[in-house]
Amino acid sequence: MDVKSQESKVLEYESFLNERLRGDLKLILEQRDKLYEELTEYSQLQATILKIKEDLNPESSLKTKVDLGCNFYAQANISNPSTIFVAIGYGFFLDMTLDEALVFIKRKTGVLKEKIDSLSNDAGKVKAHIRLVLESLRELQQIQAETRPSYRDALS
Repeated sequence: MDVKSQESKVLEYESFLNERLRGDLKLILEQRDKLYEELTEYSQLQATILKIKEDLNPESSLKTKVDLGCNFYAQANISNPSTIFVAIGYGFFLDMTLDEALVFIKRKTGVLKEKIDSLSNDAGKVKAHIRLVLESLRELQQIQAETRPSYRDALS
């Protein structure tokens, strides 16, 4: 292989690595992070519902603080805390009883965990492709792989 074709191959691999693989990995990790945030929100909602159910009196109301945005809170009084509006996706909310909401949350968190696992697998595949391209670049440029230092010499 002549020097020019070798240099063009190196440039081709480097551009593929930097423009495609690293971009794909970043996108996958961002999607996974969003799903982790959503999973956390549903877990917090589940804990809140369980606390409400524990303290629920059929004739009692619930006093709480509502975040209006930018950490600005207002007091709220909920006259009937036996139902709750739950975000079901795509901007839609559904009025559910507390028990229905717990069932929905259990199913939704299961789906989210499956998606997270799938994205983690995809991220692993992209990382493996990155390693393969890096190894190919090392081979093309005839660079020795980094070796770990031998500590046996220090002990002798």
